[in-house]
Amino acid sequence: MSESSSILEAVSAVDDAGEAEPPYNEYDAFIPHNTRIAHSYDPARLLLVGPAWVGDMVMAQVLLQVLRRRWPRLQVDVLAPPASIPVAERMLEVRHAMPLDIGHGQLGLRRRRQVAKHLQKQDYDWSICLPNSFKSALIPYWAQIQTRTGFPGEGRRLLLNDRRRLNKRKLPRTVDRFVALGLPLRLPQPTQLPAPRLQVDHSARAAALQRLGISIPQRSLVALAPGAEYGPAKRWPVRHWITLAQSLVQGGHAVWLFGSPKDAEITQAIAAAVPELLDLGGRTTLLEAIDLLSLAPVTVSNDSGLMHVAGAVGSRVIALYGPTPLTMTPPLSPGAQPLRLDISCSPCGKRECPLKHHRCMEDLGPDLVIQQLYPW
Repeated sequence: MSESSSILEAVSAVDDAGEAEPPYNEYDAFIPHNTRIAHSYDPARLLLVGPAWVGDMVMAQVLLQVLRRRWPRLQVDVLAPPASIPVAERMLEVRHAMPLDIGHGQLGLRRRRQVAKHLQKQDYDWSICLPNSFKSALIPYWAQIQTRTGFPGEGRRLLLNDRRRLNKRKLPRTVDRFVALGLPLRLPQPTQLPAPRLQVDHSARAAALQRLGISIPQRSLVALAPGAEYGPAKRWPVRHWITLAQSLVQGGHAVWLFGSPKDAEITQAIAAAVPELLDLGGRTTLLEAIDLLSLAPVTVSNDSGLMHVAGAVGSRVIALYGPTPLTMTPPLSPGAQPLRLDISCSPCGKRECPLKHHRCMEDLGPDLVIQQLYPW
């Protein structure tokens, strides 16, 4: 973006990919006529400062569902890095998805002041800052938003005036922490949350298929997402992906590989060994991947952003976990099946295996995944 005045981007109208939501009794507490607390604060416009990671942005949609149930007329705008902002564009609850064009790791004070000055005109009365960094809280502070909610940390206590204490034992999952920031302090954390839901733009999906020169397969489609942005320790070995893909092709399934340009080397290695599959690694935008993943009844994925995206558009996810704890970022979609091995060194949380053997993923054989795929 060249000017701060162009930062607002309207979200296009899209269709709902999910099924009708069942009622959740825990949400009675969020309905205004059921609690006096609801009348103590009635926000009209919310600025949500979103995370940079794609998977975390998907989980943020659960927070928006909670907010919408309590304040049906609440207008929500999302400000986030360009890498994750396409996810916000597929959220029904979001009015504007606004990319913050500051490079990763850069403080960008001048640009943040420009954005804050522009956003001050939008008259937000509430902001929720999901990232825990100092810099992420600067724009709501400079925009003089009345209520600025977030967890304190990184010296930003003065930037937030609605500081929430983070109890990691009571809030082990990232999604629970996000939801807690949207609840008044005296309301209990719900024991059951809705699954994330992203919208599918069917016309955009048709355009993506045409651009790529492909059609919806007549055979049952399985999507494979072999990449992981966090680091190599989260990636299932290429030889396992090859074995799985060969088994799927022999079983009569269509197989599509998904991934970012950074994953293209991995997807190309798999495609070279299994030429019958379709390699889309690095060939789609994130918005196109969101739409195309909705065509796959099943997705097999590492613990990655695409794992969360696939579940949010209705694909049944088989999630492969190694160094990351299931307690923090589990797949949240109905029917999701996380797989991990119970070995003493896992989860270690490292980007690369500190013991150099990578057993948590090496020993997680393709046969365990195939057992979850059949019967469909």
